[in-house]
Amino acid sequence: QVQLVESGGGLVQPGGSLRLSCAASGFTFSTAAMSWYRQAPGKERELVASITSTSGSTNYKDSVKGRFTISRDNAKNTVYLQMNSLKPEDTAVYYCHAVRGTSVGLTLNYWGKGTLVTVSS
Repeated sequence: QVQLVESGGGLVQPGGSLRLSCAASGFTFSTAAMSWYRQAPGKERELVASITSTSGSTNYKDSVKGRFTISRDNAKNTVYLQMNSLKPEDTAVYYCHAVRGTSVGLTLNYWGKGTLVTVSS
């Protein structure tokens, strides 16, 4: 059974930091590309950051570049999102996402249930 379990969300003041974690199980983590998405109230879910399975190359939404860092620890089956210099507009539910291919050419997507990040004074 595939599970993605996010943790680390909470309330933080503007300018503060949080570190989100996503613990994966039920699939071969090292073969999956991992991403963090977020969804603010009344808005569509958007991609925040992603990291590949092999080279560890990363990509970021423009508005978080230089403030957020995605990383992964394949030995711990965990992906992280370090968020610094947080702004009120970063307030959202943050979701962990995994995508991997199969030997028969299918693409499988998995989602966590999300963790709420609130940036407010």
